[in-house]
Amino acid sequence: LSGYDAFFSVFDKFGAIALQEHGKSIAALRRVAADGGISYLELMDAPETMQKGMGAPGDPQFDPKDLEGAYARLTPALTAIADYGPKDSKAADDEADKILGCGTDKAEAACKVQTRYLCYGLRTLPPAVVFRHLSQCFALANVDPRYVGINIVAPEHDPVAIRDYDLHMRMINFLAGKYPNVKISLHAGELTMGVTPTWSLRDHIAKAIAVGKARRIGHGVDMAYENDSAATLARMAKEGIAIEIQLTSNDVILGVRGGAHPISLYKAAGVPIVFSTDDEGVLRTDITEQFVRAVMEHNFSYRDLKKAARDSLQYAFIQGESIWKDKTGGARVGACASLESETCTSFATASPKAKLQVQLERDYTAFEKAASND
Repeated sequence: LSGYDAFFSVFDKFGAIALQEHGKSIAALRRVAADGGISYLELMDAPETMQKGMGAPGDPQFDPKDLEGAYARLTPALTAIADYGPKDSKAADDEADKILGCGTDKAEAACKVQTRYLCYGLRTLPPAVVFRHLSQCFALANVDPRYVGINIVAPEHDPVAIRDYDLHMRMINFLAGKYPNVKISLHAGELTMGVTPTWSLRDHIAKAIAVGKARRIGHGVDMAYENDSAATLARMAKEGIAIEIQLTSNDVILGVRGGAHPISLYKAAGVPIVFSTDDEGVLRTDITEQFVRAVMEHNFSYRDLKKAARDSLQYAFIQGESIWKDKTGGARVGACASLESETCTSFATASPKAKLQVQLERDYTAFEKAASND
């Protein structure tokens, strides 16, 4: 099998039992994260009840020109997910906590890993079904603090995904207007020559930002092929729209590696870079390998990696204010001018994001002190 076939054939195989192991899966991911020194996870997920209903038929009256009417007809489904969604997610988190011994004297290190979720829609299904998925995700993220945003997944070069790309962006734009507080991260530009018609390489990232209101872009592999890519890169840098880089995934699935990867374009333009794994269980990889590849294949320095790790928290959707005034590594907010001050302790207590950031800075200090003594 090609890397592409091996990757995407896995999901149907484990999908039959995944929902029966929801809490166990979360516990396993938190253990892997703790082993790799990761303090925060933002996982693709959807409530168990929603996942079971993802294959249900769509609205027979769905008209892409009347999203308002389609949304109105979805009211019962949106009311339902606002009720069962938080219950489902709490049950899964509680099961994971129990497995890990959280709150007991046998608590594992994984208990300290903060976990949030992005609810997702499947872009390869009929438009009415995709609209239902996305509407439910926005409604859920609007009421459940465990779900900090939404995304859209599945192969972007699938014929249906290509055909409906503009429609999907319009759907997300419409729903963003209904739920302005819900954050958006979009898989866009996970494309390259040879897997899709060349015309589809021209504007997916730009549209994800301009129409889909994305605050982070996942993959962004086709940036060099996009029309006016320089303007898109400049906008991402100016507005702080981060790029999620998955070096192992892009190599295995798309065959894009080394100098063919656009990471250097993002870096040169000043776009915030964060690393992620893209299904590390399927690819048998981890964040450490992404950092190693960044060094070995793209000449990233320790300072570059340090910034990427800081940015992974800065541009995470976890709730709370940041300790940084502007860019990571620069000036800090007044309350945290000194990380050890009482004002910073109070600031971090009120902000889950700041709490993680303060701990990361302390970890850096300890690591660099130990390294300088070696």
